[in-house]
Amino acid sequence: MATLEAPELIAQRSEAQSKLQEAEAQLAVARSRADAGKSTFDRLKAASATPGVVAGNDVVIAEKAADASQSQVVAAQQSVEAMRQALNAVRDMEGYLRVTAPFAGVVTERNVHPGALVGPSSGAGAATPLLRLVDNNRLRLVVPVPEAYTTELKTGTQVPFSVAAYPGRNFAGNVARIAQVVDVTTRTMAVELDVTNSDGRLAPGTFCQVRWPVRRSEPSLFVPSASVAATTDRTFVIRIRDGKTEWVDVRTGLTSGALVEVFGDLRAGDEIAGRGTDELRPGTEVLPRDTKPAA
Repeated sequence: MATLEAPELIAQRSEAQSKLQEAEAQLAVARSRADAGKSTFDRLKAASATPGVVAGNDVVIAEKAADASQSQVVAAQQSVEAMRQALNAVRDMEGYLRVTAPFAGVVTERNVHPGALVGPSSGAGAATPLLRLVDNNRLRLVVPVPEAYTTELKTGTQVPFSVAAYPGRNFAGNVARIAQVVDVTTRTMAVELDVTNSDGRLAPGTFCQVRWPVRRSEPSLFVPSASVAATTDRTFVIRIRDGKTEWVDVRTGLTSGALVEVFGDLRAGDEIAGRGTDELRPGTEVLPRDTKPAA
């Protein structure tokens, strides 16, 4: 995908190669000396079989010299191996300069150009990622499901949806993961659908219109979204009865423009405050002109 250049690593590799070549040359010299020493020892040892031809001390000296030469070969071999490991370490570092894709996909974002200076992607002074790669063969669709319908969630359920790029065409995904927790702000639960996109028609990041299958076990009403107030422990609307306020706990459902579906102890025709807020305490006297009927 990309190749980076690091001049300091090039210099380190050149130095490591030079040291390795020097160590290999020293190993060759040590082996030559060891071969010569062994040859001398073998010759003197063979000659010593004839009494009076070679002094016994000469054989001992030749043997010690041969052993010393062999020790130098072992040391030279160890030095070569150390230099080779140092070179391999530099090459491994250079391997990080080649940015390869961990999977087959599409490059959706390129943040650098040839010749640009780049840095680490994490830690202090983190730089912008070089590239962004997306696997679009299988996509994930996250749907915020209203809490009123969370009891019917089941993995494997097929859910249809559509996108603006293909009007009139239907797609589908299967429920794969359920958050199992309701967002206290939106009163919805995140549900993830796995969507097969083998033909690559759907683009990652696309907004979808999901037709969620629901069954209403009780009649529902729609009220202005601004009429619904939420705290950390309850969601409610403010009903006006006999000129005084009272909080009515509700569960939210579908949304339709500026309206939201609610379930609770409400009836069609009830007067509710146009703006829900916990600052308007129960029992507060209000004027009916600020009320809006539930539809």
